[in-house]
Amino acid sequence: MSAIRIGLYGGTFDPIHKGHMHVITALFARDLVDELVLIPAGQPWMRSDAPTASSHDRLEMTKLAVSELPVEIAAHVSISDLEIKRSGPSYTIDTVKEIQALRPDAHLILILGSDAFAAIDKWHESAQLRSLVEILVIARDGEGLDINALPISATTIRTLTQTHLEDSPSSVARYIKEKNLYGRQ
Repeated sequence: MSAIRIGLYGGTFDPIHKGHMHVITALFARDLVDELVLIPAGQPWMRSDAPTASSHDRLEMTKLAVSELPVEIAAHVSISDLEIKRSGPSYTIDTVKEIQALRPDAHLILILGSDAFAAIDKWHESAQLRSLVEILVIARDGEGLDINALPISATTIRTLTQTHLEDSPSSVARYIKEKNLYGRQ
């Protein structure tokens, strides 16, 4: 029997939105992973600004979003707080090594949008990272697996009108309103 395929899908998830959910659903619909681990970033070192929502809020929104997935998909999706609990910059290589230690029998697949993949050579210990995981690139304005990615941006949700909350799963939109995240009432 071949090794279990575990997808690692990280992001700031500030907030998690329907575009992320579309990727998750497509990964399972196309039988690209057996399990998927969502990893909210702790301190993304390549961003010029820190996430707007707290680590706790981003983790909670991710949990809410997963709860809205169809049960047959949600059963195979977990959420890791490894990066949120780690102090200092969030380096993907460190996260991969930690998950590899927990699941040495697994084949790890790093899920990246083509925009993130375009900068992978600048990532901390990029060469070693590439030797430890398979990289699956999802097309977003570039090369990669075309899953008809949704043109949704977390930045738009954070900064534009209230109507953009519909780009997040309904439980996430409610959470954003209840917690007054991103200046929402």
